[in-house]
Amino acid sequence: MHDEDPQFDPDELGDAGADAPQASIEQVIHEDGRYRPEAFGFLHEGLARAVQNVYGEKAGPGGHVSGRQLCLSLRDLACERYGMLAPVVLRRWGIRESIDFGNMVYLLIDNGFMRKTDEDSIEDFRDVFDVAKDFDPGEIRLSE
Repeated sequence: MHDEDPQFDPDELGDAGADAPQASIEQVIHEDGRYRPEAFGFLHEGLARAVQNVYGEKAGPGGHVSGRQLCLSLRDLACERYGMLAPVVLRRWGIRESIDFGNMVYLLIDNGFMRKTDEDSIEDFRDVFDVAKDFDPGEIRLSE
């Protein structure tokens, strides 16, 4: 297992513009209570990876990716970092399926820590993967 759980740095999310948050991100995560703070650190790492995968060397802060692209990057990162323990780690954080990452993203959007486009939907995160079904060590396939 990875020596250190990912830490969430709210300053790395960038400026949310007119929807600037009223509460701290730690307070929002704590009050919501569905997912552990480590899951949000992992989400941030997966987002950076998804942006890099989509934009390559041109990647910069604020690059937009779809919910599906983000979920696939998160799945791949979990498999690479935690191997066969990925389902255990994700469940420990409260992640059971890809929609959980969507819930996390939309919690951050609703509280002014992230932005979305008019085309984005929570449904973009639904059924991309299921931790119990799609993390069988013999079946794990990384995105190309």
